[in-house]
Amino acid sequence: MRPSTSAADPGASPLADRHAAAASPLPGIALAMAGSIAFSGKAIIVKLAYRYGVDAVTLIMYRMLFALPLFALLAWSAGRGRAALTRRDWLVVAGLGFSGYYLASFLDFAGLAYISAALVFASAISYAIYLVASGEEVKRLGALRLTGLATSIACLFCIAQFFLLRPLAALAVAPEVIWLSLLNATLCTFAPVLMVMMAIERVGASVAAQTGMVGPMSTIIMGIAILGEPFTGWIVAGTVLVLAGIWSLARRN
Repeated sequence: MRPSTSAADPGASPLADRHAAAASPLPGIALAMAGSIAFSGKAIIVKLAYRYGVDAVTLIMYRMLFALPLFALLAWSAGRGRAALTRRDWLVVAGLGFSGYYLASFLDFAGLAYISAALVFASAISYAIYLVASGEEVKRLGALRLTGLATSIACLFCIAQFFLLRPLAALAVAPEVIWLSLLNATLCTFAPVLMVMMAIERVGASVAAQTGMVGPMSTIIMGIAILGEPFTGWIVAGTVLVLAGIWSLARRN
């Protein structure tokens, strides 16, 4: 992930290292875009799952239950051989996990269930706060370790929420819900979270957050292709504007 240093390569010069550090931001922006697009597929999967009569609390529990082993393994792997977290680190990681993954995800799932623009907007705000606040912590702990820790904590919040609010009988859901939740946990949760955090490590939290503008547009396009939702000229205009904004962002950086 990082360019080789002159210590690792005797033939490399400090000037070459500086050029490598100032490499094009396009790979990082591409990672952020890919992560946003994959993450936006969550909304489509959630809408498909709601057809089987499951509620937001149960659905997000299954999603995070399947994602928890992946993020826990990531946190363990990325933290091997590194200094233990301080009390401050744990508090920050817990706050990021609560805001960026637990709260944002729950509000988003609830918004998709009730078609509530307050809820969906609040979810977007919560996740944006997480992206901006995580920038400094990424530098301290590394993208992979922070991702694994914060999201594991969020998974535990989501699972605990289910057992506090729902009876055990609510675990009985249609098999289709299980498969959709598994797909949501891997393709639309673990993979995009990883990509976005790696993008933050390369281009910074601000650029990664702005690149996330592509997410809502990709959700709309997938809704048209998969759910048969209506296609209008406004969608075309919005897509063009979003892509133009991302292109302008890439040039500026």
